[in-house]
Amino acid sequence: MSEVTALARPLTILLAAPRGFCAGVDRAIQIVERAIEKWGAPVYVRHEIVHNVHVVERLKRLGAVFVEELAECPTDRPVVFSAHGVPKSVPEEASRRNMIYVDATCPLVSKVHVEAQRHFDAEREIVLIGHAGHPEVIGTMGQLPQGAVTLIQDVAEVADFQPKDARKLAFVTQTTLSVDDTAEIVGALQAKFPEISPPHKEDICYATTNRQEAVKALGAKADLLLVIGSKTSSNSIRLVEVGLRAGAKAAHLIDDAHGIDWSWFDGISTLGLTAGASAPEDLVEAVIAACQARFGVTLQDVEVTREDVIFKLPRVVATAQD
Repeated sequence: MSEVTALARPLTILLAAPRGFCAGVDRAIQIVERAIEKWGAPVYVRHEIVHNVHVVERLKRLGAVFVEELAECPTDRPVVFSAHGVPKSVPEEASRRNMIYVDATCPLVSKVHVEAQRHFDAEREIVLIGHAGHPEVIGTMGQLPQGAVTLIQDVAEVADFQPKDARKLAFVTQTTLSVDDTAEIVGALQAKFPEISPPHKEDICYATTNRQEAVKALGAKADLLLVIGSKTSSNSIRLVEVGLRAGAKAAHLIDDAHGIDWSWFDGISTLGLTAGASAPEDLVEAVIAACQARFGVTLQDVEVTREDVIFKLPRVVATAQD
């Protein structure tokens, strides 16, 4: 906690907890780091390993080369698939080219892939609730033959959707959606198609849910909410939306402390601060330090739960020296 000087305007910072890295992001970053340790640089990564510019730039400095397609990778260097998951065609192509590859897909995304396959094997038509063009959506739809999965993005699309057989229908969801928005879409699907099969367990991941609940807990108390995360990060964008719905008077997504417009703080006495699941904690600390340089800061944690989830690394990089 900083010392409050007589001249500094007081500012209370409500720190959301949990915030920042989730287990899937931490695992994906470790996979790239271990791959570089094991095989040396360069190690290729198909798509951004996680959606955060600072994480990507640090891994580039270590020797990671980020590409969008497998065709950009030489066959004599290892390649890592991002945490968002990839279509089945990608590892199949890597195998055909005799490439070394490591799949860093988040285990909770892999769970959605397994669910989709289970429904397909049961001859059900599948609805995927998600955002068009997001790599996780592309990866999930790419687990099954073209046409097997229909993407639904909002309630309006539910109204227009006509399945082949409403009695043989199932849904899965992207893991990083707004919990409330998704519940609304699911409700519309279940109202229109009462026999639709849900996932065994909710697809929205624990980290997305927890970070949204933490923002809800501080949203109504915050004059201003800052969410640290990249503009490509779905879960970070959702935190801004959730904060505004929860009552924050204003909310902004920033990459780091340099993204702050200090005019946002005019008349502000309480700041809510959080970070998306792919944003490192040092960015949070830098925003706090920037505030402390301008205000008399009091820090308060707003904790809704504690996370202790850890995902094992793939065996091929679990011991980098092997």
